[in-house]
Amino acid sequence: MRAFRHFAAIALLLAGTALVVSALYIPAKAALAQVLLERAWKRTQSGEANVRPWPWADISPVAVLEVPRLKERSIVLEGANGQAMAFGPGHMTNTPPIGSRGTAIVAAHRDTQFRYLRDIEDGDRIAVETGDGRHTAFRVVETRVVRADASGLDPDDNGPTGARLALVTCYPFNAVLRSPWRYVVLADREVATAAR
Repeated sequence: MRAFRHFAAIALLLAGTALVVSALYIPAKAALAQVLLERAWKRTQSGEANVRPWPWADISPVAVLEVPRLKERSIVLEGANGQAMAFGPGHMTNTPPIGSRGTAIVAAHRDTQFRYLRDIEDGDRIAVETGDGRHTAFRVVETRVVRADASGLDPDDNGPTGARLALVTCYPFNAVLRSPWRYVVLADREVATAAR
């Protein structure tokens, strides 16, 4: 009986240690990924194309997105697939480049990179720097909740100033299961920036 208790105690200790290590692994991996993404972004800014943050990555940074009022900054990756969105917001490749004519769509998870969208307001400024060094500022003009299969977003929609940016995430923000709803933040390019 004593040997069984000893074995059970060791088994529980090992299981607890495994759970703690597992819980720490994901945040550590995410933190390391952000360091590697920052390095890849710096290389992109220096003129390198399709910079991979780590050798086996199929993602590359294309922009930095900032919301000054909320003190939020994100490196935007090319593609809105699962791998890209595990590490940062993803630019949907079937939409125009950010700052170009039309509506560029960037998507991210509601519980990580785009968790702050719940606090964004009409009139908030969104500043974007693309890999080619262009700076474009947008102003939030609308937020809405839509069905995922009926967002109403059109990549060919130039908006009133020639370029739009749509930030999209799942909704509601506090849900844990998949949802058919999306939260959309629509922003138009600032007129002063459009004249640059």
